[in-house]
Amino acid sequence: MDSFHHKVWALDTCYTLKYLLASSAVFLNGTTLRGTDHRDSQEDYMDKRSEFSFLGIEAALHHRCRAKGYYSFVDLQQKPSQHFVPGFPICSKYSGWTSGKGSQIDNQCLLFLSSRCTLLNDLTLSFCSNISDPGIACLTYCKKLMSLRLNSIPELTSSGLLLLAVGCKALSSVYFNDCKGIAGSTEWLDHLGANGSLEELAVKNCKGIGQYHFLKFGSGWMKLQKFEYENEQGFWSFFHRDRDPSYKADTYRYDLLCESLKDLRLAHLVTEPEGPEIGLCFLLGKCKALERLCLEYVSGLIGNDMIALSQTCKNLKSISLWLNPKHYNVGDDIVFRTGFTDESLKALALNCPLLQDVELTFTGCAHWDPPEIGFTQEELVSLVQSCPIRVLMLNSTLFFNDDGMKALSTAQFLETLSLIDCDEVTDHGMRFAVHSPSLINLTLRYCYNVSDVSLSELVHAQKLESLVVGGCPMISEKGVQCAAKSVCYEVKCQSLAHYKRLR
Repeated sequence: MDSFHHKVWALDTCYTLKYLLASSAVFLNGTTLRGTDHRDSQEDYMDKRSEFSFLGIEAALHHRCRAKGYYSFVDLQQKPSQHFVPGFPICSKYSGWTSGKGSQIDNQCLLFLSSRCTLLNDLTLSFCSNISDPGIACLTYCKKLMSLRLNSIPELTSSGLLLLAVGCKALSSVYFNDCKGIAGSTEWLDHLGANGSLEELAVKNCKGIGQYHFLKFGSGWMKLQKFEYENEQGFWSFFHRDRDPSYKADTYRYDLLCESLKDLRLAHLVTEPEGPEIGLCFLLGKCKALERLCLEYVSGLIGNDMIALSQTCKNLKSISLWLNPKHYNVGDDIVFRTGFTDESLKALALNCPLLQDVELTFTGCAHWDPPEIGFTQEELVSLVQSCPIRVLMLNSTLFFNDDGMKALSTAQFLETLSLIDCDEVTDHGMRFAVHSPSLINLTLRYCYNVSDVSLSELVHAQKLESLVVGGCPMISEKGVQCAAKSVCYEVKCQSLAHYKRLR
């Protein structure tokens, strides 16, 4: 493929769109970006316009363009591809926009774009406060639109989504984040499900969309391969959270098929007291093709849920569990601990032979007796040694210590180890990392008892490909030099709350 040119247009975004689409100044063909000859006729240009393969439109205001006093810019480049794909993706971002820093794309401009770029197949709109339902409805001109990402579009409502779902039947990937105006009717979900073309669906931080609304997706679950739902309420809301407003007692039946689902992420959910078959947690027992699972602060799940999942999901390759302790009834007693226990780890080791990536994050757990973390070091090590675990990430895993590091040094497949806030690991345990047969990537953050002493042995061994260190006061910048081919020493490390995704 020929090399392509790269140009930046420091112009007002609305003006630039109209300029590019209505003039014969610039077009993309199958290989390069170049200007058209002004002698070309308008008819020739209109033909060439359909050859656009990629157009990225950025209005991210952290890039300060000086030309004409505008902060937005347009970036044109060819999408790397061996095969020509008709249509082109467009991305428009307005993070941090204020008046006087250029004009935002509005409904009129979106109409202009949609009616002239009917081959558009990929669109991202972020922080576009001037776009509302009429503008979104204009996207129905784009019958080939396959991927749509809407991030923080405050004026968008369920009515606009319904028009979109009815008119854009080729949609295969939809992403909504922080769209506060979506509420009320869920008829748009009915239509998206009935279309049967959707393969990826992500809804994050949209207050008006509850977990029970997704039952309206109906037959759409059959083809869906990736699903992500994050409740608008954050971690701290768990301590004063009301019932999901979309919940209606005795009105839900979970006879949906989702056997194509491969990637599932659920965040900040509460399992209803009636049991795990209430709400989106029903997915855990129905996804036979599941390969990647992330459960981030999903309250109410217990060990039996993980056992049932492991027995169903034989193809599971990656699991990420973000856990905090709750009160549970165990026999006649009430215990305060995480919902998953050693029995969960045993089930994964026994039933998931393809498991390669494990991430465990604990929040709000303390060193009490009995322990507030339901896992033990012995069962975690057994899981790593039973499955071909290549990536292990431990965050505030209070039980993990030097003995655990010694046991991991015999793990044949472990290539990447990340330790965050693991105070029980000291220099003595870190020395075993040198003997790990496959370990090439190491990350240490907020490990207060690891120092330059153990890092010096890593320097001498010269086994690591990459090393990342941050928030470890006993490790100096000099101490990490030459410890790996790629070294990152974070002088200002993100807070622990950042790595626990607390908001």
